[in-house]
Amino acid sequence: MASKSSSSGASSSSGGGRTKVGRYELGRTLGEGSFAKVKFAKNSETGENVAIKIIDKEKVLKHKMIGQIKREISTMKLVRHPNVIRMHEVMASKTKIYIVLEFVTGGELFDRIASKGRLKEDEARKYFQHLINAVNYCHSRGVFHRDLKPENLLLDANGVLKVSDFGLSALPQQVREDGLLHTTCGTPNYVAPEVINNKGYDGAKADLWSCGVILYVLMAGYLPFEEANLMVLYKKINKADFSCPPWFSSSAKKLIKRILDPSPVTVS
Repeated sequence: MASKSSSSGASSSSGGGRTKVGRYELGRTLGEGSFAKVKFAKNSETGENVAIKIIDKEKVLKHKMIGQIKREISTMKLVRHPNVIRMHEVMASKTKIYIVLEFVTGGELFDRIASKGRLKEDEARKYFQHLINAVNYCHSRGVFHRDLKPENLLLDANGVLKVSDFGLSALPQQVREDGLLHTTCGTPNYVAPEVINNKGYDGAKADLWSCGVILYVLMAGYLPFEEANLMVLYKKINKADFSCPPWFSSSAKKLIKRILDPSPVTVS
């Protein structure tokens, strides 16, 4: 089914005890954040399962998040890739914004590591390849994710990795005259040194750093940079002060050390 990414009005009704938004029947809640919740839903015309991100307009306006939401939507419209969560359409009512997304059943990659521990190198390599394919594609469309971490990587039923949550993504129009991005965002443990240092950064290189941290986590089962004190953490990240566990192969060590180079100029 060809999906459309147009914005349309949504009316929600609850006929027969089931709440409907447009042609979608809402089901259980899959996740909940401060401004949005994600619900499982079924397209009543095609029977297709989807996930609907329901955003509270009032909360979004109150916290001046409208720019971020619009950015997420325009990013998702630009991106069509097998390793990126697909957006089917966007609807809105007076109080809510509904983003209809592809539903994947394999959960977060993060949960997989949390429950099973570290992955074998060939499995980690497979996921890393999916991640790099997705990130490479996004960069070719001028989209930088800026919050890559295992919690934002979902798996489908066939074990295919899908990048999600483009809420912090940057589009080309956010790049300043110096060709760099200037907003500090992301999750501290996964953030590149140049992002922390607030001097402007290349979004593609900063995303690549996060990919390096993710590869380390997949293979080690823990973070390369972890400190309770944020300043100590930032110092470690700035110096790329980490060591690889003994079970990493020499090629994996070499790759991770090349990616987690604190100077963005030398990362190729």
